[in-house]
Amino acid sequence: MNMIWLCLTAVMSFTSVICGQSIDTSHIRVFPAMNQSIAGVFQVSSLNHLNQPQYAFNASEARSLCLSLGVDIASKAQVKNALNRGLETCRYGWIDEHFAVIPRIQSLSTCGQGRTGLVPWRASVTKQFDAYCFNESDAVIQLKDATTTSPLNSSDHSEQTHSTQTTQSTSSSSSPRSSSSSAPVPRDKEVEPARYVGSAIRSAGGKVVLITSTCGLLLAAIILIVYLKSRRIGSQSSDMKQQQESIETEDWTCVKSVEQTEEDSQDEEKIQVADEDNEVSLNLSDSDVTKGS
Repeated sequence: MNMIWLCLTAVMSFTSVICGQSIDTSHIRVFPAMNQSIAGVFQVSSLNHLNQPQYAFNASEARSLCLSLGVDIASKAQVKNALNRGLETCRYGWIDEHFAVIPRIQSLSTCGQGRTGLVPWRASVTKQFDAYCFNESDAVIQLKDATTTSPLNSSDHSEQTHSTQTTQSTSSSSSPRSSSSSAPVPRDKEVEPARYVGSAIRSAGGKVVLITSTCGLLLAAIILIVYLKSRRIGSQSSDMKQQQESIETEDWTCVKSVEQTEEDSQDEEKIQVADEDNEVSLNLSDSDVTKGS
């Protein structure tokens, strides 16, 4: 029984390593926005009970957090590329190279000691920061969108500008909202920074369920194997015990038979000696009778 419990403990430890830590994604904040990223890079922060961001992830937990969202932890090059495309934060976050960074475009005394660029902090891997995650498919989509929305030649661009001016002149009573809706180019530029992978979070739940189910099946299979093996060992030990008892019984029977045989032989010898003594006595009696007569 103790061996089974030891096996179960080892299996649970192994399962926790495979499945990874369970991270509650309901108390996190994604920056720039829930449905946006820049060059595939976004920052993930933990929220406290006051719904305020706080540093809560060490290097290992930051990597696990990105994996739980269905993406990878961002590398230095990927964050630097996002910085060049406009990503700027005021919070340190872990990256793939096991150090924390802040992407800064403008100098601010309260952010990264007033430095600009990709400001690093080579702290201990146990120190808690935010996490910078990277979604490769999102970065590819953004690259395609940037290529598609760029004007192919000056004539196409002039035609689009002329069409916009014509629409604005023929609708003098239109509101500013309708005017802005007739100019798709600025809107495209606003949307271009990126669309955070909404499908990544949705698929993350399916991946977690799949991993958990696999780990559960593995655990059940190992428990079944250990149980069957323990029963087999118990059956073998029971058979050996029965065989040993049978051998001991046979030995005892043989010893008893030998002892009985010895006793019988001793009794026969005693009877023979008694018979001889009786014959001697009878012979002596007959001789005495003969002498008397």
